[in-house]
Amino acid sequence: MVRKTVILTREAELIIKKMGKRMKEARLRRNIMAEVLAERVGISKGTLIAIEKGEPTVSLGAYVAVLTVLDMARDFEYVAIDEEGKRCYQDAYLYQRKRATKRIGGE
Repeated sequence: MVRKTVILTREAELIIKKMGKRMKEARLRRNIMAEVLAERVGISKGTLIAIEKGEPTVSLGAYVAVLTVLDMARDFEYVAIDEEGKRCYQDAYLYQRKRATKRIGGE
């Protein structure tokens, strides 16, 4: 099977790197050794290190698994907030244009 390469924008790369850095900081704040976290998640220590470096080649599932063990998965849910909810929120703050008044005289 041919593996496809995803080309990321610079912005996307930075987002992934920030996420990895925050996950590492959260692990360190919780005093969890990398080996222990990797074992709890079911991944290798090398994969965990790649996640903490923000490597885009690691599967999304591995990222979410680490977030779950670190009790940070709830924040990840906001990425996929339902479009209907977003649309209702946006519509509530849109400027409502007033209708033009009718002209008298049929013009």
